[in-house]
This record gives sequence, C-alpha cells and structure tokens, in this order.
Amino acid sequence: MNNTKAIDLNTHALSWVGKIHYDFGFLVQKAFRQNGLDLSKEQWSVLKRLHVNDGQPQNDLAFITHRDKTSMTRLVNTMESKNLVERKSDENDRRVNRIFLTDHGKEVIQKVQPIMYDLIPAVQESLSEEEIDTLITTLKKIKTKIADIAEE
Repeated sequence: MNNTKAIDLNTHALSWVGKIHYDFGFLVQKAFRQNGLDLSKEQWSVLKRLHVNDGQPQNDLAFITHRDKTSMTRLVNTMESKNLVERKSDENDRRVNRIFLTDHGKEVIQKVQPIMYDLIPAVQESLSEEEIDTLITTLKKIKTKIADIAEE
C-alpha cells in the first residue's frame, strides 16, 4: 500500500471529496449567518441527531458525529451555553451524560431545516438523477474500501 509515486491532487477523488466537504461547510455557515442563526455546522450535526433521537448518551453522539470525547465535551459545553441542549445524568448510570434538546434548540431546528432543505437541492441542481445515483454508488464503494483497509 505504500506508494511513493506523486499524486496529482486534482485527479485524486478523495481530494475532491475533501474540497467539497470544506466548501459545503462554508456555504452552510454562510446560510446560517444570513438567516440570523448563531450556529456552527458541527452544532447542527448534533441537533439533527438529537431531533431524531433525543436524550442520547454523549459518548454515542461523539461516535456518530465522528468526534473524540474531548471535542464532543467542548461542543456540548458551547451548545449548553447557547441554550440549545442540556446535559443530564442517566437515571441508571450516573457516569453517563445524556444530551437533550431544549425548547430553544427545538426552535432552532425548525428554523434550520428549511434552510438545509433548500440548500442541498440547490447544490445538486446541476446534476441529473443518474449522475447523483452514480456519485452515491461510487462514494459508497470508496467508503467500503476504506473500511476494508482499516480492518487489515
């Protein structure tokens, strides 16, 4: 797997995935600011997961949002200071912190969802359905290969 041959990053698929991820994150931040929302894309990621399953353990949120425990703690602290979430000890295991949406957090979700529902199709509008399907299939293959290599 160690290949010393130089890679042209403009022809490297993963480089483009990274660029798109960065650019889309910037676009999301801009849309939030334009709509008067003091919210980061990382905070939105946590809010949308809590919207689906409120009261998740903090460690589970860290895992599903691909964050380490320390950065998740900082993120939750910031979100608590913005009154988006509240942390409560688990009734059965006091060592476990469960994260719950506040009423304000629920209001923010209601404001953000239409923004995201408009933004995602706008970004993809230059692609045909076939191109979107092909892209998703290709990205799934890459994800599977990464998982296979990680298990070696």
